[in-house]
Amino acid sequence: MRVRAPSFWWRKPGLGAASLAPFSDIYGRIAGKRLAGVGRSVGVPVVCIGNLTLGGSGKTPTALAVARMLIAAGERPWFLSRGYGGRQRGPVVVDANKHQAKDVGDEPLLLARLAPTVVSRDRPAGALLARELGASSIVMDDGFQNPSVAKHLSIITVDGRHGIGNARVFPSGPLRAPLHQQLARAQVLIVVGDIVLAESTIAIAQTHGLAVFCARLKPDPEAVRLLSGAPVLAFAGIGHPDKFFTTLIEAGIRLGLTHGFADHHGYTRAQAERLVAEAERHGWTLVTTEKDLVRLRDDPRLGSLARRARTLPVRLELSREQDFEALLRSALSAHRGAHPPGRP
Repeated sequence: MRVRAPSFWWRKPGLGAASLAPFSDIYGRIAGKRLAGVGRSVGVPVVCIGNLTLGGSGKTPTALAVARMLIAAGERPWFLSRGYGGRQRGPVVVDANKHQAKDVGDEPLLLARLAPTVVSRDRPAGALLARELGASSIVMDDGFQNPSVAKHLSIITVDGRHGIGNARVFPSGPLRAPLHQQLARAQVLIVVGDIVLAESTIAIAQTHGLAVFCARLKPDPEAVRLLSGAPVLAFAGIGHPDKFFTTLIEAGIRLGLTHGFADHHGYTRAQAERLVAEAERHGWTLVTTEKDLVRLRDDPRLGSLARRARTLPVRLELSREQDFEALLRSALSAHRGAHPPGRP
């Protein structure tokens, strides 16, 4: 079970953050030095989707949106993931008929529905395997702070409702590395949702020359229709469960009760039984995220909850989508101009 992020991460710096400042200085220096590393070219263009902070920010929906654009442009994109939460070190190609979340992680199982996906702790090895198996481009879901693979377009996602919190580096705050060092390695910032708490980040990103786009998570209309009417009991174990609950509300779905858990939460049998009993007592429909349902289906002890729970699939909807697609095509063309076929 993962520990929930401390609440002071998302407030103005106070005593909690100040007491951890010496550790943040050390962590920040190490992370910044690592971020500056030179990655290995793997012979095909690499688009990396990352975030500035620990926790959820919309990386996976963004990776899926990028892959859809590449497929529409005639590319053969493969996803590359570390496979957080899975036991496979890889490199291994995800097989939805064989693998479970405990093997390869929850995100890779979702990614593999759209395009071939490789899980590998050794990212260069995973990227090279994807290229050997026919990838014309690679979309990395996370890995921005990992310098081992040369990236040709780095896209940073920020949750607009949370921004970058207190703007401190871990453990004083949620930043994975010093802010300016991270922005210096990126080319695009995508703010997902309301931008109010991300306005200062947008301003700083623009001073670094990043192209800034706004986006929203659009729920599947048929799923919304099926969930409309009676209240639902919503639960989620993701980076920011409140983001999922807000998406439900904005879709017009009535919330009877909500339960939020830590990111990648491993549900227990007792928790599953309580959720089912609570929903049955009120006559409410259980609803969760696609990532949560993938994990629930791993454990036969959670079968009752997995069978009853519905999901609300979402897609990332970008503003100025044509501008973003042009930027994406330009990054791929620049790589191919510098590396003609046959050269790594």
